[in-house]
Amino acid sequence: MSAVFGFLGIHERKDMRNIFRNLLIVLFVSLFGFGFAQNTLIVARAADSTGLDPHTQTSFASFRLLELIYEPLVTLDADLNIVPALAESWSFSDDATSLTMNLRKGVVFHDGSSFGSEDVKASFERLLDEETGAAGRKNFTSIESIDTPDAHTVVFNFSLADVPILAAMTSTGAAIVSSEDVAAGDFASKTNGTGPFVLESWVPEEKTTLSANKNWWGEGPYIDGLEMRVIPDEASIMAALRAGQVDFALLNDPLIATLLIDDNSVVLNKATALAYHVLQLNASRAPMDQLAFRQALSCAIDRQEVLNTASLGYGTVTGPLTIPAYQLPASELFCYQSDIAKAKELLATVDMPDNYKFEIIVASSEPPTALSEAQNIQAQLAKVGIDSEIVSLELSVYIDRWLAADFDSAVALNGGRPDPYTMYARYWTKDGNLQKVANYIDDTLDSLMAQGRAETDPAKRLEIFTEFQKHLAEMSPWIWLYNDFEYTASQPYVKGFIPMSTDSLYYLSQVKIER
Repeated sequence: MSAVFGFLGIHERKDMRNIFRNLLIVLFVSLFGFGFAQNTLIVARAADSTGLDPHTQTSFASFRLLELIYEPLVTLDADLNIVPALAESWSFSDDATSLTMNLRKGVVFHDGSSFGSEDVKASFERLLDEETGAAGRKNFTSIESIDTPDAHTVVFNFSLADVPILAAMTSTGAAIVSSEDVAAGDFASKTNGTGPFVLESWVPEEKTTLSANKNWWGEGPYIDGLEMRVIPDEASIMAALRAGQVDFALLNDPLIATLLIDDNSVVLNKATALAYHVLQLNASRAPMDQLAFRQALSCAIDRQEVLNTASLGYGTVTGPLTIPAYQLPASELFCYQSDIAKAKELLATVDMPDNYKFEIIVASSEPPTALSEAQNIQAQLAKVGIDSEIVSLELSVYIDRWLAADFDSAVALNGGRPDPYTMYARYWTKDGNLQKVANYIDDTLDSLMAQGRAETDPAKRLEIFTEFQKHLAEMSPWIWLYNDFEYTASQPYVKGFIPMSTDSLYYLSQVKIER
């Protein structure tokens, strides 16, 4: 553990330097009166994008930029309803084996070229090409062929009924790119979308500048552009916001965000998150490969205590599905009330390795609550006799180990989706692209996912996914903990922003600055 504490000490010193540096920036600007364009929104965030290709990016920070530049065929409103974007309307065949999309007319890419059906076809063919390495490829593998009967009509033909594919199409990972750009193959150094903002410059880890797309098909933008600044420490972001040096801020740390609840000088925006905090277990390793051990962990952990410790109680204990229409009460899930006696009873049946120490890996910065969650879990497991070790890793190292399934357990914040199938097909189907990370599958899960994918009746889909999450909770390959809120904060003169459960910034296109 001394090595871990030493590692954290280094980062604490770096954090202090970042705090002082950014506070000095705020003070310098305040003293010397450097002003900003009156109709440009100054946005602060702690993490920067990691790339510009909408099909291959996986980080939340990348999506927060790319969703302002690129657009999918359909998107979500604040209530998670699927609404038009580049497609004005759509219809499934009666057996859900084809989907016809009627495209919006008069749309142009940022380079001035016209948008049409060939761009949609080229985009999805690129998504499906394994060489692309598209993060969301699994959600579209049912597509057998794509027809383009005219410039504004696209027909997707599926190998099987695929209802949730429409929800999958709302993701920035399914954004439409120009067919000419697909042919050229350069997505790493430039952008060319149809979205409300145009990328002007990107200085990694410093600043991104966007201008309003004057040719956007939608109503807006109502601002001249955005300047997105990277301020690594969220305490410094809050200081800059209070000092009036930024207009809008993304906040990931609930301990920072909740300090603004009673602050009348700024507006705190929040939406219940689809993303969920979870302790992921590697069910391929002993003793996690024994059901009794996994269930003992589930029974030992008081999820509300984890929530109270890490997020000050702001959030809700959750099962696998955070989608409001599918979310089950915790009382209906296996051992969601902490039961120490049952945990000890289960552990008594487990074949434990000699001198076993349960490893918990965390990323040092993402989410900001990860270490607090791990420490609370560690203390709770000690009550049932499980000795554990927390290993804190740089985010890039954590991701490498996570993708390689090189862990006993991992504290994680995973993104939610508006549909159960698109949320979990990557983990809990036999051919899911992240099944090797989950390292657990059984015929029941695979069958329920297949049924849910094909079912068109909403009531029957609810029954299927109710059984699905009850089974997951009982098998305990992961220990779902809680979901909380997506936070942003803004100056009172920033009007019209719509907070989203997906953390999306797409509706910055509707913001007005009324100083």
